[in-house]
Amino acid sequence: MLYDTEYQMTRVIKALLIGTLLSSVLAACGAPAASPGSGQPLQVIAGENFWGSIASQLGGTHVSVTSIVTNPNTDPHEYESSATDARAFATADYVILNGAGYDDWGQKLLSANPGSSRKVFTVADLLNKKAGDNPHFWYNPGWVDRVVDRIAADYQALDPADSAYFSQQREAFQTALQPYHDAIAHIRSSFAGVAVGSTESIVVYMAQALGLNLISPPEFMQAISEGSDPPAQTVAEFQNQVSRHRITVLIYNSQTSTPITENLKQLAANNGIPVVGISETVEPTTASFQDWQTKQLNALQAALSRQ
Repeated sequence: MLYDTEYQMTRVIKALLIGTLLSSVLAACGAPAASPGSGQPLQVIAGENFWGSIASQLGGTHVSVTSIVTNPNTDPHEYESSATDARAFATADYVILNGAGYDDWGQKLLSANPGSSRKVFTVADLLNKKAGDNPHFWYNPGWVDRVVDRIAADYQALDPADSAYFSQQREAFQTALQPYHDAIAHIRSSFAGVAVGSTESIVVYMAQALGLNLISPPEFMQAISEGSDPPAQTVAEFQNQVSRHRITVLIYNSQTSTPITENLKQLAANNGIPVVGISETVEPTTASFQDWQTKQLNALQAALSRQ
């Protein structure tokens, strides 16, 4: 009987040891994601920091957001992803990409890890845009509001236990965006119809929202945005618009510089035309989306007021 008792105790101890070892192996391979409301923040990856800033503010303490493209000296069109980026995409609960050819590197990272259960939101899909369309969606205030609503709804779907919290964050962010919307409304009411120029298509959507008359050759703006040389006749047309004071302000992308755009900036300065720079990504990187945008709008308003 003593032998049987010792034998049974030995079997129990072995079972416990095997169970402990198996748990350790599973943990090493990657434990299951925390259940909604467990206190573990959602792991969010944003392709660019303008969407990342919005995602972070909407999620508050219940999300952990990592933006991939943050360096103001990096052209998001030409960004080359790293192994660190691949790991981040592989472990994310939620991925936000711009789409329309703007961050194809992100789509490649998603394709390299197709088995993940993460949720992916591509802004271009929401807006029914495709590669070849102007991808600078964050410069359209109406579309920004649509993206905000979508991210907030996705958070609630991913973590329904904290739905009320995400609703509160959405309301708070709506209040934080008010100075941005006010600046847009003020420029539109004061300067609607005023002719302006831009070296890139980055400002097209915002010019429409502001009611400004963007008269720069579309082929010129598109070529510069794509990193190619614009047709010679469009360069001559643009230079003529500047030298004959047909534009009130010249807007340029502060993160992109070519001899042609630098020549236009100098030509504008020589002709007493204000020059205003806007950036592709949030600058400085520590700023919020709304503070960055409002600062740029205020600079544009000041330049328009000089004429």
